[in-house]
Amino acid sequence: LSAAVTGRVMFADDVGWDAAREAFNLLLDQHPVAVALPSNAREVAKVVELARERELRIAPRTTGHNAGPLGSLENTVLLDTSGLAGIDIDVPSARVHVGAGTRWGEVIGPLSDAGLAALHGSSPDVGIVGYSLGGGMGWLARKYGLQANSVTAVELVTAEGRHLRCDELHEPDLFWALRGGGGNFGVVTGIEFDVYPVAQLYAGGMMFGFERAADVLQVWNELLPELPEEMTTWAMLLHLPDLPFVPEPMRGGSFASVLGAFLGDEEEGRELLRPVRNLGPAMDTFAMVAPDALGELAMDPPHPLPYLSAHQLLDGMTPASVEALVATADRTSNISVVQLRHTGGALARPVPGAGARATLPGRITMFALGIPGDEASAAQLRSSLRSVESILAPRQTGRYASFVEEPTDTRLFFDAASWDRLCRVKRLYDPTDLFRANHHVPPSW
Repeated sequence: LSAAVTGRVMFADDVGWDAAREAFNLLLDQHPVAVALPSNAREVAKVVELARERELRIAPRTTGHNAGPLGSLENTVLLDTSGLAGIDIDVPSARVHVGAGTRWGEVIGPLSDAGLAALHGSSPDVGIVGYSLGGGMGWLARKYGLQANSVTAVELVTAEGRHLRCDELHEPDLFWALRGGGGNFGVVTGIEFDVYPVAQLYAGGMMFGFERAADVLQVWNELLPELPEEMTTWAMLLHLPDLPFVPEPMRGGSFASVLGAFLGDEEEGRELLRPVRNLGPAMDTFAMVAPDALGELAMDPPHPLPYLSAHQLLDGMTPASVEALVATADRTSNISVVQLRHTGGALARPVPGAGARATLPGRITMFALGIPGDEASAAQLRSSLRSVESILAPRQTGRYASFVEEPTDTRLFFDAASWDRLCRVKRLYDPTDLFRANHHVPPSW
């Protein structure tokens, strides 16, 4: 491995080993055979060849988000693609090509300067490739759908060591599987996708003291059927830490908030959100902004941290479930955030020629997490997260793989026909199951 890769190859007795194998969730303790950091597609192919010859497996990653389903990585080479650089923004065609190591934060600003917006999510620190392979649900999703639907080509190294470009004309079955089927089919080295003309949009957040949380969530929930696809809103319950990445007026505080992004003008946006604003927010940052402002809107942590999480897709919430949710997720619960994203719109509408993860069922996506300080607080946090899921379980319609951070039955993310097709594609391109993705698709079923 060391001879094949001009970049670093790390082993357990090397200085920096722990940092090299670290995932974004610091509660995970993964032990791969080695961590390889190739600098180009040729080196990726050599690592794949060597692993195949020695009956090892390959787990590709860039940022280490959602690594929990991978497990210990025993008998596995962790192939870090962060060294595969390159950004090409074609403004006239509104299309972007990036290397597999590129994070959203590297393209959001240049696109915004050109009057364009990508379908990135809440954190600019997330890698573009992993986000896109899993689906990709962001601020403009109700209008433009999942990021996977905007992917126009994927370049990857297969289990045979071939470097392929997949699109709707070349390797179409593999192209379909990659858009939502995750990293089960090879090591992605580059990706191409469409972006959208957005010069400005009405976006920001309204913050309320936590004592207003039930009122805020009730009004937001009642408002959802009236909002057009151009408006995407998230309601959040927040117990913020006293840490530098949190804006100073909010550090250490507890809040309810409504965040939003509207592809329209301020007058219409204000009118759409009037019921929430009438509650009298303590802070209101909504304004006409350039699209790069969306990168920091959710205040996601920029660095790895230890956390436990919970997730559900919901067809809605009742007034009783809202009250119960607020009561359960108070500061004593050890839950740091409960995030409720309004979905529907383009997220629910099938698109011709889309990939394996084309839509999401339901009207609301729930994601909750907390940061335990010790075993006792972790036990309490697990109990609180289970209580949140229990409250919302009667309205659950499914789960979204990118938000499920523990091993689970991957079939549950797909309908039967899509699952059978994914397994056939896996069998065709990786019959020995060389590649380990966050959520496993086997070569046979």
